[in-house]
Order: sequence, then structure tokens, then C-alpha cells
Amino acid sequence: MKFKVVEKFVSVNGEGRLSGQLALFIRFAGCNLDCSYCDTRWANEKEVDYTLMTKEEIYKHIKSTEVKNVTLTGGEPLLQNGVLELLEILSKDKEFSIEIETNGSVSLEKFSKIENPPSFTMDYKLPSSNMEDKMLTDNFKYLTKKDTVKFVSGSIEDLERAKYIIDKYKLVNITNVYISPVFGKINMDDIVEYMKDNKMNGVTLQMQLHKVIWEPEKRGV
Repeated sequence: MKFKVVEKFVSVNGEGRLSGQLALFIRFAGCNLDCSYCDTRWANEKEVDYTLMTKEEIYKHIKSTEVKNVTLTGGEPLLQNGVLELLEILSKDKEFSIEIETNGSVSLEKFSKIENPPSFTMDYKLPSSNMEDKMLTDNFKYLTKKDTVKFVSGSIEDLERAKYIIDKYKLVNITNVYISPVFGKINMDDIVEYMKDNKMNGVTLQMQLHKVIWEPEKRGV
């Protein structure tokens, strides 16, 4: 089994619980969604350049970097054939912290049952993404405090929907909850005011740190 890898690089985590920490990123090709604000659409194109790597080669590369935080991203990494076997190999090495960025449309059930499962950073796609109808709210029951739900918001309507979902499923009680702006679509201070007005305790506002440090469209960072 070989995986379509379009990027692998070391940088700092731009988002999430480990924001600002060194991380190795492995980006896989292909996604089943087409979000309006997608900033990695190039990785989902049928003609994208990729390198075929076995799970053993990926593990060897991870070891060679000596970086402890590993983020598997895409595209949608959980759609890769054989990804369960890859995760089982990675989970056995307790030296690493494995995070998977997933889009909320793929069931986490079988992946959450791995011994020492990875940390899931799961999106919930809001109205402006045009993909909310693809979300699997059943995934919420597989999340724990080592995981994260991320709401990428581009409007007040998005924030209202995010609050509704957070409250309905009591997400603050079961996992880490983040709100992130669609870059260039909403002001951060408007999000803060909304959080203040609605007493959104336990919710974390984050920015995409890599888009602040480097040019927003720069790859490999």
C-alpha cells in the first residue's frame, strides 16, 4: 500500500493546542469536499504532483526529522487507502504526538479504536463553506479532551451556527473548541465581540499563525 504525499516539511504548528510548536507536516492528496474558502485546493487536483510512499517509508521519514509533533493533513488524510494501518504503526511509537486534521465528513469510529489513537483536529463546516450538509455529528461522541473541534467562521451567520452546535452537543465539556476566521473574510475583533456578547466560555479564538509569519499563500510552511 502506497500513499500519495504532496508535501512533507517541518515548521511551527499554525493552529490548535500545539500552536507555535515545531511540527512535521505530511500532506496527502485528495479530498471529498470543496469548501468555498479552501486554501489547499491545489492538493486536491487530479493532476497534482505527488510522491508515492509506503507506511514504512513515512515512518522512517518521521524518525529522521527528530521532530516529535507530527501532523497528517490534506486534502483529507482519512480517505487514504491503508491509513488505518499507517496509524497503527505510528501509534506504537510513544515518542511521537500524532495529530490528524480531518474535515468532519469521515467517520472517526474505527480510527478512535486504535490503541493510543491520534489526536483528531476535526472541522465542523459552517454555512459559508457550502459543505455543512456533509458533516457527521455522530463523530462528536468519539472525541475526547486530547482532540479539537474547529469552527472556521467567515461571517456572523457562521458564528451563530457555531454557537448553536457548541451548545447543542455540549462540546466544551467533551473536547477542545476553537474558532478560526476565514482569512480576509471577517475581522478578529468582530469574533471577540460575538464571544463576549454570547458568553462563550471555554471556546478559544485562534488565528492561522503561519499566515501571519509568512505570505498567506506560501506553501511548505
